[in-house]
Amino acid sequence: MMKLPVYLDNHSTTPVDKRVVEAMLPYFTEHFGNAASRHHSFGWQAEVAVEHARKVLARSVNAEPKEIIFTSGATEANNLALKGIAESLRGKGRHIITSKTEHRSVLDVCGVLEKSGYRVTVVDVDRYGIVHPETIREAMTDETILVSVMMANNEIGTLAPISEIGRLCLERGVLLHTDATQSLGKIPIDVQALNIHLMSMSAHKIYGPKGVGALYVRAQNPRVQLTQQMDGGGHERGMRSGTMNVPAIVGFGVAVEIACEEMTKESVRVGGLRDRLEKMLLSVDSASRNGHPSNRLYNNLNVTFPYVRADGLMAKLKKDAAFSSGSACSSADLEAGHASHVLTAIGVDEDAARNTIRIGLGRFTTQEEIDFAGAKIVEAVNNIRSQSPQYAIENKEKNHGAVVS
Repeated sequence: MMKLPVYLDNHSTTPVDKRVVEAMLPYFTEHFGNAASRHHSFGWQAEVAVEHARKVLARSVNAEPKEIIFTSGATEANNLALKGIAESLRGKGRHIITSKTEHRSVLDVCGVLEKSGYRVTVVDVDRYGIVHPETIREAMTDETILVSVMMANNEIGTLAPISEIGRLCLERGVLLHTDATQSLGKIPIDVQALNIHLMSMSAHKIYGPKGVGALYVRAQNPRVQLTQQMDGGGHERGMRSGTMNVPAIVGFGVAVEIACEEMTKESVRVGGLRDRLEKMLLSVDSASRNGHPSNRLYNNLNVTFPYVRADGLMAKLKKDAAFSSGSACSSADLEAGHASHVLTAIGVDEDAARNTIRIGLGRFTTQEEIDFAGAKIVEAVNNIRSQSPQYAIENKEKNHGAVVS
């Protein structure tokens, strides 16, 4: 029997896979040791589990285990990457390049760095949300030390040309950081082939637990050195002090393993469901899709319904379907009436941005749920519009114009 409301907000977070939970459970009770306690078997067991997860995560992105630094999540990883590199390389230069569609944990950090004397260039994207390498090339100076561009956008799903940007950074001797939070486990990632120097990741976007993430830090060609942002113990090669969240790290490793094993199968199945839902939603008068039509995450759907406020639509459907109007990490801005910075960056006006919903399908989404939720969304949109004087007037004018012509 279908459970309501249908969950369609997998870009925000995902339910923990039961296989992941089963792997984590022993590390809460039986193997509860501190991975930094190396004088007894409890600590050894914990350390072995952590190092196994580190190897799994490293293998999934073609890195070395020692290049994986565990954090509390992608937000901390982004902070560590940007602030750590800024401090480490401030003698070389103080210029950082990023894009207008980055996650707030990158843009807000850049704002903090600007107040500390760094110069940040936030480059434009095209109407699909793509950051063009040439735009980054034009922004580079002799002072540029870091470029930060996300691999897959968390709102519109557009994939960035990381390979080309990586080659450019390699040519210019500039470090490249990418936030791979939304792309890990969904698309193949090879940090060597892509010339990535730092990469942020998170477990709870791939059916793992919340509160754990990682930062890939290249160890050679070149060796990347960053300044730690959390002092007290020198854990994680001195880059991130603090007692390790062993159960969560174990869960992260299993979640990555499952995601990589099932990536191809899942992309086909979920991508098919996404296309099915998209067809339903775009059948609505004047509805439009945001983001690239094909170069995007297979589980993403971002749709604008003119004359229908996203918050009103979500409230109307709260018992039937759960989706969002944008990034969960920017919810305070959205609740305050501010339009999504991602949508305005790709040319969507503020009014249309407030009429936009973000849908994220997932591993446990079924066709029955898609058909149900799609029908409910279409019905609700049409119902809200039927009570909108503005829609009635403008629709009448449009139809009248069509008859006259």
